[in-house]
Amino acid sequence: MNHELRTSLLPEDSEHALLVGRVWRDGAGSMPSGPALVVVRRGEAIDISAHGDCMADLLDRDDVIDFVRRVDGESLGPAVALLENSLAEPPRSPYLLAPCDVQAIKACGVTFAVSLLERVIEEQAGGDAAKAAVLRAELNEMIGRDLSRIAPGSDEAMALKAALQARGAWSQYMEVGLGPDAEVFTKAQPLSSVGFGARVGLHLASQWNNPEPEIVLAVDARGEPKGATLGNDVNLRDIEGRSALLLGKAKDNNASCAIGPFIRLFDERFTMDSVRQAHVTLRIEGEDDGFLLEGESDMREISRDPLDLVRQTVGAHHQYPDGFMLFLGTMFSPIQDRDGAGQGFTHHIGDRVTIATPALGGLVNRVDRSDRLPPWSFGIRAWLAHRR
Repeated sequence: MNHELRTSLLPEDSEHALLVGRVWRDGAGSMPSGPALVVVRRGEAIDISAHGDCMADLLDRDDVIDFVRRVDGESLGPAVALLENSLAEPPRSPYLLAPCDVQAIKACGVTFAVSLLERVIEEQAGGDAAKAAVLRAELNEMIGRDLSRIAPGSDEAMALKAALQARGAWSQYMEVGLGPDAEVFTKAQPLSSVGFGARVGLHLASQWNNPEPEIVLAVDARGEPKGATLGNDVNLRDIEGRSALLLGKAKDNNASCAIGPFIRLFDERFTMDSVRQAHVTLRIEGEDDGFLLEGESDMREISRDPLDLVRQTVGAHHQYPDGFMLFLGTMFSPIQDRDGAGQGFTHHIGDRVTIATPALGGLVNRVDRSDRLPPWSFGIRAWLAHRR
């Protein structure tokens, strides 16, 4: 990994960023193999597990900023070495895990106008990618306006809803894209997410799929966002397109959720406004066909404010005693033809996916099939046994 690539995968101001994460360390002597909590200061990764090895506990601390700035621990060397170890196949210890542990993994859907239209297209195409281009043109002509300028739940949104219903064009995806209630679903189970460098999984039944580059908030047990990171909400367009009731099969599979590389804590340099103004890029590089796709998402075009999405997830109606990670949604649904005219985009095995934004660095994963990847075996009981 060259110097330019290494530096682009860490925040552009990494010397000042407050980064926390998790790594896997192989055991030595009497120390068992397992996860360890790390902080990154001035480019150096420091194992702080002697002070506690639970990310949810760390994020719950009232003094988390001061604690991360002063805590001591065992040096693991430069943070860039963790990136290099994680990209090796097989990875070398210590390598990065998803930076969360026992938190719930929640995700918001249809929070951008483009993703709204693509969800409607998936539904009306019934999972058939060949019909998507025709439907896309028809819907754009029918709606005839920029949906990103319409506030969900507003009078204008409700008027558009009524007009579309009258024309038989209403969709359950438009309900959550234009209505007052956001779509919030469970993306993955605690401890099941994979980290930077790991392979992400596609269900073997899917023939039409794509990455979903997103910013992910790290929210503590009180419902307060403490930081942010990057995520890939791997999406199976054909399976969800057949029926929204197949959302679980489309979204939650072995290695279908990637998060990382680190959580950047909110402080005086990095705030929620930094998230609101973030520019997220996506790069897909085909291993077998030389395919290249590049796209971008501008968080300023999100239809619901990140704090509104947090409030719709946690409150008097629902608590998360271990905190949660919240995917904020994506505006990027790749439609560039890959395997033939009018067929749109779908992944090939071996694709390299890079999701990046200057304040958070980059998340890199390769694509494989879920049934070919190592089974998920390190769950809550294994985690508790390791802690003892």
